[in-house]
Parts: sequence; C-alpha cells; structure tokens
Amino acid sequence: MTVPTPDGGPRPGPAMNDAWPHPPGLPAPVLSDQRWLDAVFLHWRISVEEASRFMPAGVRPDAFDGSSWVGLIGFRMEQAGLGKGPGIPYLGSFNEVNVRLYSRAPDGTRGVVFLSLDANRLPVVVATRAAGIPYVWSRIRRWPAFPPGAGGQHGTAVPGGGAFPLGYSVRRFGGGAGSDFAVVPRLGAAAADPLSVFLTARFGMHGRFFGQTAFIPNTHSPWPLFEADVHVLADELVGSAGIRTEGPPESVLYSPGVQTRFGMPRMVGSQSPG
Repeated sequence: MTVPTPDGGPRPGPAMNDAWPHPPGLPAPVLSDQRWLDAVFLHWRISVEEASRFMPAGVRPDAFDGSSWVGLIGFRMEQAGLGKGPGIPYLGSFNEVNVRLYSRAPDGTRGVVFLSLDANRLPVVVATRAAGIPYVWSRIRRWPAFPPGAGGQHGTAVPGGGAFPLGYSVRRFGGGAGSDFAVVPRLGAAAADPLSVFLTARFGMHGRFFGQTAFIPNTHSPWPLFEADVHVLADELVGSAGIRTEGPPESVLYSPGVQTRFGMPRMVGSQSPG
C-alpha cells in the first residue's frame, strides 16, 4: 500500500475524510509553520473527575464514551519556522514527547491541555517555559534513528507493506521520570473509528498564559492514521504528571505525519469549568 505523506503526497482515503471534521479556518497572522512526523499515540481511559483537576479556568474535560482520556504522544518536529517562513536550522527540528488531556471551552471549541512536553532543544524549552508552556529539557531518542535527510515515514515501512517497531525513549536531564515506548504499525489497517478521530482531530491547545486561560489554534489536514500494536512500554511520564493509569493503553495509533500551522492565541472566558 502507499503510505500518505505529510507534505502533499497521497491523502487519506474516503473513510477517513468522511469521519474527519472540517478543520477550522486559521485567522491571520500565522504564528508558525511546522511538520509533525512519525507520530505514536498511546491513550488510556480516565475519569472526567480526574481530568478536571488539570483544566485551566473556563475549560472543562472533553469526554468520549463517558470517559476522559490521557495521551502519551511522541513525534518528530521538522522544519518549524516563524510565520510562513522557512524552518529554523537546528532549533526547528527535534524530537518531542508529550502527555496531554482533552478539553472543551464553553463555546464548544475542542482542544488539548498539555501536562508536560519533553524536547531535546534547550533554547526551545527555555523560550516556551517563559510563555507558560510546560516544556522539559530531555534527551529523546527516536528509534530507529532518522536517516540523514529523511522525512519521517520513509524509515518505517519495509518491503511487502509491513513495518518494524518505531518509538521514543526519554531521559530527563537532571534525573526524574523517563519513558520507553514503541509500536509496530499495521499499515494495512487505517483507523477512522470515532475514538481515533476524537483523540486526534484537535485544532489547538488550552493553557494558562501570563495568568489567563488562552487558546492557541492550529490547522492541518486529517491525520493519516493506522492501528498499531504495542512493542515496548515502560513509562513514567504519565504518572509523573499526576495521572494514574492501569493496564495497557486502550487506543494505539501511528501516523506518518501532517503539516500544520499555528495562529495567534486568543483569550478564553474566565468562568469555572463544569
């Protein structure tokens, strides 16, 4: 089969496009243009009450099948740049692993709330922490390693339409929590079920910035999603963020990636989540 590319190649089939909500327009100006490659999504079911403890003011947990969800997501950031400009050399390409929850504002806007974001570029960590985004400086290894000049999914498929394990290892500088996780994508099994769409069709983040709750919007085409099987999982990041999970993840997904753009933040109403 042909694996879709994040920069203009073949797109997801009709089943995914039919299930995917129409991406909202992104008001000008564009804050950043970037590519997210070789994304691994692991998700566990948690109670809405537990998720509500981490929501910014004015935002409540978003729920599916009566539950909230916590995600452990790893991916390769590539060619992140300012505005619509080219990617910033070195600083614009790095590995990231984040722990996130799912949010909904009073006007119905859905987003994510990050509990932690590990990255292996110190200047990026310093700059984003100054804005209130909970980045952590870590050593992150993607395995198999990116070949020089490769663009993500080229290192995942093997002849015959199969795949080999792909994952991320995190070691925080100065000690603390770490993580090792990897999946084997099933490249013949596209994922377009309602839960997969709920977890990945997210067009922005809610967070607290300079004392106020804000929403930073983004837009991108539908994730080309595939089911996957857990190959390795030894994680401390979710627990370190304050969330307790039990058993294996209920949702395991892989995507070769998408190209995305971020817009300028906007403030959210100050009413308490409910």
